[in-house]
Amino acid sequence: MMDRIFSGVWLCVCIGIAVSIWQMQVPFSYEPVGPKAFPLLLAALMALCSIALIVRPDHQGVEVNPALVGKGAALIGVLLSYALLFSTIGYVVSTALMVVAVSRIFRGSWKTSVVTAVTIAPGTFLLFDSVLEVSLPRGALLN
Repeated sequence: MMDRIFSGVWLCVCIGIAVSIWQMQVPFSYEPVGPKAFPLLLAALMALCSIALIVRPDHQGVEVNPALVGKGAALIGVLLSYALLFSTIGYVVSTALMVVAVSRIFRGSWKTSVVTAVTIAPGTFLLFDSVLEVSLPRGALLN
Protein backbone atom coordinates (compact mmCIF):
# COMPACT_ATOMS: atom_id res chain seq x y z
CA MET A 1 0.00 0.00 0.00
CA MET A 2 2.86 2.36 0.79
CA ASP A 3 4.24 2.03 -2.73
CA ARG A 4 0.87 3.03 -4.18
CA ILE A 5 0.64 6.06 -1.89
CA PHE A 6 4.19 7.12 -2.76
CA SER A 7 3.55 6.56 -6.46
CA GLY A 8 0.35 8.61 -6.34
CA VAL A 9 2.08 11.48 -4.59
CA TRP A 10 5.02 11.30 -7.00
CA LEU A 11 2.64 11.25 -9.98
CA CYS A 12 1.11 14.50 -8.69
CA VAL A 13 4.62 15.98 -8.36
CA CYS A 14 5.41 14.95 -11.96
CA ILE A 15 2.21 16.57 -13.20
CA GLY A 16 3.11 19.75 -11.31
CA ILE A 17 6.60 19.76 -12.81
CA ALA A 18 5.22 19.26 -16.32
CA VAL A 19 2.63 22.03 -15.93
CA SER A 20 5.18 24.52 -14.57
CA ILE A 21 7.71 23.69 -17.31
CA TRP A 22 5.03 23.90 -20.01
CA GLN A 23 4.06 27.40 -18.81
CA MET A 24 7.69 28.60 -18.71
CA GLN A 25 8.36 31.44 -21.14
CA VAL A 26 11.85 31.50 -22.64
CA PRO A 27 12.94 34.78 -24.30
CA PHE A 28 15.30 33.00 -26.68
CA SER A 29 15.96 29.47 -27.86
CA TYR A 30 19.54 28.36 -28.16
CA GLU A 31 18.73 24.74 -29.00
CA PRO A 32 16.59 23.26 -31.78
CA VAL A 33 14.16 21.69 -29.29
CA GLY A 34 14.41 24.45 -26.69
CA PRO A 35 15.10 24.24 -22.95
CA LYS A 36 11.73 22.67 -22.11
CA ALA A 37 12.39 19.30 -23.77
CA PHE A 38 14.67 17.69 -21.20
CA PRO A 39 12.65 18.52 -18.05
CA LEU A 40 9.41 17.51 -19.81
CA LEU A 41 10.95 14.21 -20.88
CA LEU A 42 12.15 13.51 -17.33
CA ALA A 43 8.73 14.38 -15.87
CA ALA A 44 7.05 12.08 -18.38
CA LEU A 45 9.40 9.19 -17.62
CA MET A 46 8.92 9.63 -13.86
CA ALA A 47 5.15 9.76 -14.35
CA LEU A 48 5.24 6.54 -16.38
CA CYS A 49 7.24 4.81 -13.65
CA SER A 50 4.77 6.06 -11.04
CA ILE A 51 1.83 4.75 -13.05
CA ALA A 52 3.61 1.39 -13.41
CA LEU A 53 4.01 1.19 -9.63
CA ILE A 54 0.36 2.10 -9.07
CA VAL A 55 -0.85 -0.54 -11.52
CA ARG A 56 1.55 -3.27 -10.40
CA PRO A 57 2.78 -2.54 -6.87
CA ASP A 58 5.20 -4.59 -4.84
CA HIS A 59 3.14 -6.98 -2.71
CA GLN A 60 5.74 -7.47 -0.01
CA GLY A 61 5.02 -5.80 3.29
CA VAL A 62 7.46 -3.03 4.09
CA GLU A 63 8.15 -1.82 7.59
CA VAL A 64 8.87 1.86 7.96
CA ASN A 65 12.29 2.48 9.45
CA PRO A 66 12.20 5.75 11.44
CA ALA A 67 15.95 6.28 10.94
CA LEU A 68 15.57 6.15 7.15
CA VAL A 69 12.57 8.48 7.28
CA GLY A 70 14.69 10.92 9.26
CA LYS A 71 17.51 10.69 6.72
CA GLY A 72 15.04 11.26 3.90
CA ALA A 73 13.59 14.31 5.63
CA ALA A 74 17.10 15.65 6.27
CA LEU A 75 18.00 15.16 2.59
CA ILE A 76 14.88 17.02 1.49
CA GLY A 77 15.80 19.87 3.85
CA VAL A 78 19.37 20.00 2.54
CA LEU A 79 18.23 20.05 -1.10
CA LEU A 80 15.64 22.77 -0.41
CA SER A 81 18.29 24.84 1.37
CA TYR A 82 20.65 24.28 -1.56
CA ALA A 83 18.03 25.53 -4.00
CA LEU A 84 17.35 28.61 -1.87
CA LEU A 85 21.03 29.49 -1.31
CA PHE A 86 22.27 28.63 -4.81
CA SER A 87 21.71 32.08 -6.36
CA THR A 88 22.55 34.07 -3.25
CA ILE A 89 25.86 32.62 -2.09
CA GLY A 90 26.86 31.08 -5.41
CA TYR A 91 27.46 27.65 -6.84
CA VAL A 92 30.80 26.83 -5.21
CA VAL A 93 29.85 27.67 -1.61
CA SER A 94 26.32 26.26 -1.75
CA THR A 95 27.51 23.05 -3.45
CA ALA A 96 30.31 22.60 -0.93
CA LEU A 97 27.86 23.02 1.96
CA MET A 98 25.42 20.61 0.35
CA VAL A 99 28.11 17.96 -0.23
CA VAL A 100 29.26 18.18 3.39
CA ALA A 101 25.69 17.95 4.68
CA VAL A 102 24.76 14.97 2.49
CA SER A 103 28.01 13.21 3.33
CA ARG A 104 27.40 13.69 7.05
CA ILE A 105 23.80 12.42 6.72
CA PHE A 106 25.24 9.20 5.30
CA ARG A 107 27.78 9.00 8.15
CA GLY A 108 30.84 10.22 6.32
CA SER A 109 33.63 11.51 8.52
CA TRP A 110 34.17 15.25 8.77
CA LYS A 111 37.56 14.94 7.08
CA THR A 112 36.20 12.96 4.12
CA SER A 113 33.16 15.23 3.83
CA VAL A 114 35.20 18.42 3.72
CA VAL A 115 37.84 17.03 1.34
CA THR A 116 35.11 15.79 -0.99
CA ALA A 117 33.29 19.14 -0.88
CA VAL A 118 36.48 21.15 -1.48
CA THR A 119 37.26 18.92 -4.47
CA ILE A 120 33.81 18.57 -6.04
CA ALA A 121 32.49 22.14 -5.75
CA PRO A 122 35.32 24.03 -7.49
CA GLY A 123 36.01 21.14 -9.85
CA THR A 124 32.46 20.99 -11.17
CA PHE A 125 32.32 24.79 -11.32
CA LEU A 126 35.37 24.84 -13.57
CA LEU A 127 33.92 22.03 -15.67
CA PHE A 128 30.63 23.85 -16.20
CA ASP A 129 32.16 27.30 -16.58
CA SER A 130 35.21 26.56 -18.73
CA VAL A 131 34.50 23.35 -20.62
CA LEU A 132 30.72 23.35 -21.00
CA GLU A 133 30.38 27.15 -20.98
CA VAL A 134 27.37 27.09 -18.65
CA SER A 135 26.98 30.19 -16.52
CA LEU A 136 26.60 29.47 -12.84
CA PRO A 137 26.06 32.00 -10.06
CA ARG A 138 29.40 33.03 -8.60
CA GLY A 139 28.14 34.44 -5.32
CA ALA A 140 29.75 37.01 -3.11
CA LEU A 141 33.10 35.23 -2.77
CA LEU A 142 33.88 34.99 -6.50
CA ASN A 143 32.49 38.37 -7.58
